[in-house]
Amino acid sequence: MTRPRARDVGIHFGELPTGPMNAISDVPGVLVGHSTIIRGSGALKQGTGPVRTGVTAILPHSGNLYGRPVKGAFCDFNGCGGLTGSLQIGEFGLIDTPIVLTNTMSMGTAADAVIKYMLERNPGAGIENDTIIPIVSECDDSYLNDSRGLHVKEENVVEAIRTATSSVQEGAVGAGTGMSCYDFKGGIGTSSRLVEMDGSRYNLGSIVLTNHGDRDELIVDGVPVGRLLGKAKHHRPEQGSIVMVVGTDAPLDARQLGRIAKRAIMGLAVTGSCSHNGSGDIVISFSTANIHDRYKEGTLVTDNLLRDGDLSPLFRATVDSVAESIINSMFKAETMEGRDGHVVPAVPIEETLEILESHGRLRRGA
Repeated sequence: MTRPRARDVGIHFGELPTGPMNAISDVPGVLVGHSTIIRGSGALKQGTGPVRTGVTAILPHSGNLYGRPVKGAFCDFNGCGGLTGSLQIGEFGLIDTPIVLTNTMSMGTAADAVIKYMLERNPGAGIENDTIIPIVSECDDSYLNDSRGLHVKEENVVEAIRTATSSVQEGAVGAGTGMSCYDFKGGIGTSSRLVEMDGSRYNLGSIVLTNHGDRDELIVDGVPVGRLLGKAKHHRPEQGSIVMVVGTDAPLDARQLGRIAKRAIMGLAVTGSCSHNGSGDIVISFSTANIHDRYKEGTLVTDNLLRDGDLSPLFRATVDSVAESIINSMFKAETMEGRDGHVVPAVPIEETLEILESHGRLRRGA
C-alpha cells in the first residue's frame, strides 16, 4: 500500500494554501530528478555493498543555467557538512548549475559529473567565458550504505539531471535512499505554498534531504510524537544532517534570498531539531524571477523587487513548507535494511495519527 503524505491524512502546517502538486515544482519551471542505487544485503563488504545510496538533482529551470543563471543564496547554519560552489553563490548571488545532492563521500564524483555535463552544453566555458563551479551538497548515509565503496558514478548524476520532471518522488529515493530522520527512515520530502499580496500571486516550494535528529526530538504540529511513540530500538552514532532547498518565483535579490534561507532553519526547528554538533544544516535558496542572459552586453539591468517590508508572508511560507517537507520525507519512506543488518524503521503512520488525533491536531478533509 502506498504510504500517504502528511497532508493526505490531515496534518497541516500553517494556514497558507499549497500549490496544485504541493511540491517545489509548483514554482514554474523547477524540475527534480533522482537516481536510486540499491544492491545487495547482509554483512558489509567494502567496495561491494550493501549499497543504499543515490543522487537527487534540482533544476531551477529547464534551460541552460550557465547562460541564464537564477538569483541565489545559501545559509550555513551548522557547518558539519559540505556545499561546493558556496563561495561563488555568496559572492555573486547566482546559481548557474543544477543543484545536486548525494552522500558525503560522493561529492567529488558528483562535482566532476556536473562539470562535464555543463561543459558539453557550453563550449565557451573555460575559454572565452567563465569556468564551471558545480553546486553539490550532501548527507552521510553510511549507517545503511557501503559509503567507502563510492558507488555513485558520473552516470548516476547525469541520470538524475536528465530525468528531472515536475513530478517529485519522495521518501527513500535518490540521495535520500540511505538516509534516516529522527531515528526513523528519512530521505526526500517536498511541499509548497501560495502567497498572495497586492494582487500578485507567488509560489514558494521546498525540497529537503533529511538525515538528522533523535526520536525524542520529533515534534509534529506541536505534539511530541517522537517521545510518545516510545524509545528507538536502534540509534545511530551521529545525528546526521539536512539539506534544504527553497525556490520561489517571487522577485527577490540575493540578499533577500539569504533572509529566506535563514527562515528554513525555523522550519527545521518546528519539527524538533536542535541542530546537533555533528549535523550539517545547510540551505540553498533561489528565485526564478528576473532571469537575465549572462553574457548579454550593453544593457543596464534593473530588477523589479519586492520591498523588504513585504517579505513576511514568504518567510511564513518558508517555515511551513520546510516543516511539511521534513514530515513528508518520513511519511513516504519505508523501512529499510542496509549493511550489517542495520534496520531503520518507517515512522508508524497509524500510531502517529492516533497521537495527533488525541491532541486535536488532525484536520480531516481539509
